[in-house]
Amino acid sequence: MALSYKARRRWSLVILLVGMPAYVVLAVTIMNWIDRPSIWIELLVYIGLGIAWALPFRFVFRGVGQADPNASTGDASEMGKNDER
Repeated sequence: MALSYKARRRWSLVILLVGMPAYVVLAVTIMNWIDRPSIWIELLVYIGLGIAWALPFRFVFRGVGQADPNASTGDASEMGKNDER
């Protein structure tokens, strides 16, 4: 199921504003439940968790920072003209 550009932008915002803080709280809570390992193992675990949260959401974040590929080129130039007052 392919998401539209607008839907991907909205979902990426929800993931970053709600999902990521919840994931951080969960990761820190789990790390506090176990006995503290050495600093290097703990660092590797946090780096791994920092990368692992984004892997399932790659398709949502792909291309979100670029211009809308479905928008016509005239719309983008009109938006630029309205900003110059």
